[in-house]
Amino acid sequence: MRGGSAGRRARGELEGEVMAALWAADGPVTAAVVHEHVGGETAYTTVLTSLTRLCDKGLVTRERAGRSHLYAPVHDEAGLAAAGMHTLLEEGGDRAAVLARFVSDLSSEDEQLLEQLLHGPDHGRG
Repeated sequence: MRGGSAGRRARGELEGEVMAALWAADGPVTAAVVHEHVGGETAYTTVLTSLTRLCDKGLVTRERAGRSHLYAPVHDEAGLAAAGMHTLLEEGGDRAAVLARFVSDLSSEDEQLLEQLLHGPDHGRG
């Protein structure tokens, strides 16, 4: 632990750091590589537990490599965010209301980007 509650990570912070380490890697890596990336006073077994939980959630794959395992993210960072958005949309009840609220809260720049993604970069130009 990190010297009491003031030094503890926020809920989910370690999983975020583990995912960042996996995204930064050039391919599947061992838990030791992830542990080295996370650094600090985090125990190797804590990183291993986090990797196991991420595997159980379907966010990370694990394959045997000799006496250890290699870990890799299922999605890149944007793919993980998009999957989370899809989950929230599916659980939100009225899809039209959820999407309408989402779009109404976008900045004008994000609204233009969404318009381009939906209709192409030349949409609306005349």
